[in-house]
Amino acid sequence: MSDLATLLESWEPVIGLEVHVQLACESKAFSPSATSFGAPPNSLTDPTVLGLPGALPTFNAHALELALRLGVATGAKIRARCRFARKHYFYPDLPKGYQISQYDEPLCEEGGIELWLGGVRKKVRLQRIHLEEDAGKNLHHGTASLVDLNRAGVPLCEVVTLPDLHSAEEAAEYMRALHRLVRWLGVGEGDMEKGQLRCDANVSVRRRGEDRLGVRTELKNINSFRFVHRAIEHEIARQVRILEDGGQVERETRLWDADAGVSQPMRSKEEIADYRYFPDPDLPPLAVDGPTMRKVITTMPELPVPRLERFMREYGLPFDDAALLTDDRERADYLDEAVRAAGDGALARPIASFMLTELLRVLDGQPIAKAPVAPAALAELIALVAGEVISGKIAKDVFAKMCASGEGAQHIVDRDDLRQISDEATLRGLCEELLAAHPRQVEQYRAGKDSLLGFFVGQLMKATGGKANPALSTKLLEQLLAAT
Repeated sequence: MSDLATLLESWEPVIGLEVHVQLACESKAFSPSATSFGAPPNSLTDPTVLGLPGALPTFNAHALELALRLGVATGAKIRARCRFARKHYFYPDLPKGYQISQYDEPLCEEGGIELWLGGVRKKVRLQRIHLEEDAGKNLHHGTASLVDLNRAGVPLCEVVTLPDLHSAEEAAEYMRALHRLVRWLGVGEGDMEKGQLRCDANVSVRRRGEDRLGVRTELKNINSFRFVHRAIEHEIARQVRILEDGGQVERETRLWDADAGVSQPMRSKEEIADYRYFPDPDLPPLAVDGPTMRKVITTMPELPVPRLERFMREYGLPFDDAALLTDDRERADYLDEAVRAAGDGALARPIASFMLTELLRVLDGQPIAKAPVAPAALAELIALVAGEVISGKIAKDVFAKMCASGEGAQHIVDRDDLRQISDEATLRGLCEELLAAHPRQVEQYRAGKDSLLGFFVGQLMKATGGKANPALSTKLLEQLLAAT
């Protein structure tokens, strides 16, 4: 990509994303059919989904509450009254022949989603968040095309950015931030493999320093963070090379072929007029009342970016650790609960460090809810290390026993006699015995082979079963070895 990097010194990518978020509803947006994943094809349908004569839609109120949570979290302006519209287009996987969406009166407008890129905080501005229903899925086998309508009517909210992104890396990080926020709020599961979070990317390029936007193309239905990055990077390169060669970029919709690593034309890009929007006559205006807004606002959790900053500010965590811990709400909650149980904010950093090493290693990719040790139990263990009751090495052994038995750290330490040896007189005697048993190594150390200090510390730990206080042991060994 070195040649592209050179070209991009003259060209600026401009990117806007439209992300479809499946809402965590058990039934569809306008009918009672279930939304479960993996059901037999065409088993989750009903007269409304099938567009049968006389079937009327009834809006799923839970979808409104979930979309409002996302609107409040992004600081959007929320309409007290909005409308659904019919979006007419040839949908082979929507039997009605139109999609129920929102057009000129969306639920939410403006606001933004915050993300961190290279340690720098950035806010990506939103144009709108609106409610709509999903289409079904077409399946192609050779010359035959089949349709599965299980997804048809599934409740979505579409999150549309302004053209605020200027690289494939930024776009992928925005997707991660939105995915984290959706899961954090309980708005949706965001499982991209199941199609619960899908991205359409609008990409254009322009000469650096220009204000006018270039001709944009749309990359349709990208369903992974890696594919978002690769598809947009490929499209930027494609457009720059066309323009550098004196050509013109066509306004079109393209499909990303992840296996081949290229995009292919799908169709010419529609204009708004092609969709023939008009208010849905079967659905009344949607009113957002006071009780609904109060419920949403009063149940809003601390959001990921403010919590990351609090972890850095109050707990003294480095950015990378704070980012890992706030990548998942349950993980962040675990840390907060453990620190509260410890009753000492100074223990936050060692608790976080132990979580990110030992606890995540034991979980091996499972969610923190599966942790074999409760937050308070981990806090007790770390307090024993901080109080020099046990060493860090022994803490790992105790933790393994806690995971296996469910017993508390203090109980295991007392039962197995694991208390750290921190009495100076006792340790000095043990050090003297050790040095007497290794006269050749003592002579080599005193002759300048300083690296042997580690050998002596290791032998002392072995002799005491790891119970010798490491810092005090090192200090005493240095004193005794310096004596002649």
